[in-house]
Amino acid sequence: MSGHSKWKTIKRQKGTADARRGQLFTKLSREIEAAVRQGGASQETNFRLRLAVQKARDNDMPMDNIERAIKRSAGRAEGSSLIETTYEGYSPGGAAILLEALTDNRNRTAAEVRNVFSRGNGSLGESGCVTWIFEPKGVITVAAGDAEELALYVIDAGAEDVKVIDSSLEIHTRPEELEGLRRALEERDFAIVSAEVLMVPKSVVMLDEKAALQTLRLLDKLEELDEVQRVFTNADFPDEALEKYRTQG
Repeated sequence: MSGHSKWKTIKRQKGTADARRGQLFTKLSREIEAAVRQGGASQETNFRLRLAVQKARDNDMPMDNIERAIKRSAGRAEGSSLIETTYEGYSPGGAAILLEALTDNRNRTAAEVRNVFSRGNGSLGESGCVTWIFEPKGVITVAAGDAEELALYVIDAGAEDVKVIDSSLEIHTRPEELEGLRRALEERDFAIVSAEVLMVPKSVVMLDEKAALQTLRLLDKLEELDEVQRVFTNADFPDEALEKYRTQG
C-alpha cells in the first residue's frame, strides 16, 4: 500500500476536500480546460476530458460549472495561456514527491513550490530526478462491503492489483482499461469513491515518525497551492505517525 494512498484516505476521512471545496472546483475546472485544449470538447473522442468530467462529478461539482469550463476553453482565448508542468523533489527523510501543475507563470509557481519545500524541510529537485520512480495507473477506489468477494471479481475483470485500505478497496489497472472496469463495477452497483489515472510509485520509502509527520504536512501545503493540481509521493508512513496526523493534523 503506497503512502500516497494512506495520505489520501485520511484526508477524505478528515473532510479536507469539503473544507476546501471552492479551491477543489477551481482545480477541477482547470483540468477540464486543459483536457479540452489538448483533445477537443467532445467527450466521445477525448479520453482525458471524460476522466476530468467524471472526476468533477465524483466530487459533486455542479453540471453548470462543468459545462462552463468546457465552453470557456473551447470557445474563448481565456485560460489558453495555462501551461502544464511538473515539479519534482524530496521530502524530509528522502522520499520522492512529484507535482503536476497548471500555471500561467512557470517562474512564479516554481518559486512558490520551492518555498513550500524549503519551509517543510524538503527540497525541490531537478527535472527527471524522481519521475522514473512513478508510472501511470488507472486507480479506482471502492467503498467495499465484502472486500474479499470484490477483490476476486475485479481480478477476474482484469485488475492488475487490489489493496484493502481500511473500509475501502483500491484497484489498479492499466490506464486504457480504467473506463471499462469502472463501468463493470457500476453495473454491479459497487460504490465508487473515485476513478482516475494517477502516478503510482514502483517502490516506497518507509519514513520514521518525525520525518513522516513533516512529510504529511509538506504534502498538504503543496496541495494547497492554487496552481498545483495533484501531488504524488512514494513515502510510506508508520501507523503512529498516521494516527497523530489523523487526530492533530
